[in-house]
Amino acid sequence: MRSPTEVLATPTAYRLWQAPFAHQKFEPVLRHNDLGRARRVLDVGCGPGTNTPYFRTPDYLGLDLNQAYVRYAHRRFGRRFLATDVREYTGEGDGRYDFILINSFLHHIEDTGTTAILRQLSRLLDPQGFVHILDLVLPTEPGLARFLARHDRGAFARPVDRWQAIFEGVFRRVVFEPYPVTLGGVVLWHMVYFKGGLS
Repeated sequence: MRSPTEVLATPTAYRLWQAPFAHQKFEPVLRHNDLGRARRVLDVGCGPGTNTPYFRTPDYLGLDLNQAYVRYAHRRFGRRFLATDVREYTGEGDGRYDFILINSFLHHIEDTGTTAILRQLSRLLDPQGFVHILDLVLPTEPGLARFLARHDRGAFARPVDRWQAIFEGVFRRVVFEPYPVTLGGVVLWHMVYFKGGLS
C-alpha cells in the first residue's frame, strides 16, 4: 500500500487534495497585485499547474522537479513547464522575470537549501520585479493547525518570525502578511504571504 506522500505525488491526487483550498491560499497575491501586469512569470514548484490559470501572459514558465506533475500540467494547460531543480535553473530568453511565484514549496526544503533557492531566484528577478512567496506557518500554540503543519508532507514548516528572517535575508520586504486557511470556519493552516524586491 502506498504512503500518503506517494499518493500526493501523483497529479490527480494532489489536485483533488488542494482544490478546496487553492484559491483561498492564493488570495493575498490577488489582493496585493494586478496579475494582468505580469510580463514574464516564473512559477517555482508549480506542481500540476495549480497556479497557471491565474496568469494570462504568454511568457509563463512553470518549474517542478516532479516529472509527472510537469507532464500533466503541460497536457492540461498547453503552457511551458520544465522538470528541473530550481537551484540549477539559470534562466532563458531575454531579460529576467518580473513575477516570481513560490507557492507552498519552501516548507519542503531545509534552511540552507531554502536560502540557496532564494539567492538563485534573486539573480533571475528583474530589478523592477517582485518575488511572491506563500508558505506554511508552524503555529506556536497547540491545536489543529499546528497538528496539520507538523504532519504535512513538508518537514520544514517554520514559525512566522523564522520565515520573515529567511525571506528578508535575501529580499527587501514589500508585504509580509500571515493569514489563516479555513474550512467551515475552522482554521486548518496558518500561512504567510511575502512580496519582496531586490535590495
